Amino acid sequence: MPNSFVKIHLLAIGSRMPQWVEQGYNDYAGRLNTNVKLVLKALSAEKRTKKSDISKICEKESQKLLQAIPSNNIVIALEITGQQWSTEKLAKNMENWMMSGRDVSLLVGGPEGMSKTCRDRADYLWSLSALTYPHPLVRVILAEQLYRAWAITANHPYHRAG
Repeated sequence: MPNSFVKIHLLAIGSRMPQWVEQGYNDYAGRLNTNVKLVLKALSAEKRTKKSDISKICEKESQKLLQAIPSNNIVIALEITGQQWSTEKLAKNMENWMMSGRDVSLLVGGPEGMSKTCRDRADYLWSLSALTYPHPLVRVILAEQLYRAWAITANHPYHRAG
């Protein structure tokens, strides 16, 4: 495994998650070793009503995401139209991030996604799947997949490719 370090900032819209989401996220994030640190920054969602202008809500939430990106980070927006990565590809990307000397920001928009400005700011667009996941579940999936990718780079037995 590379002898470098990467901090992955998970910047996500939505600050009130069910307990099972927090437990699942914390379980996998806590398993990462000292070479990879996963840090969640939950940003408050805008209030939605029947009369809400969804495009304005999406824009406001996207601005929160953009403002939360630390300087000099590699920015990856989670986007349905993004490229799908295998777990092995994610592990290779993680090794590259660790060797780059730059931290990473993963952007997770609100339930309606994120603005074009946010997508344009990203260095990469990543799609977890062609399936649609419940918004809270994405945090748990991300934490688990990042742990699994780390396990591959560390030759840890957690990932069993078949």
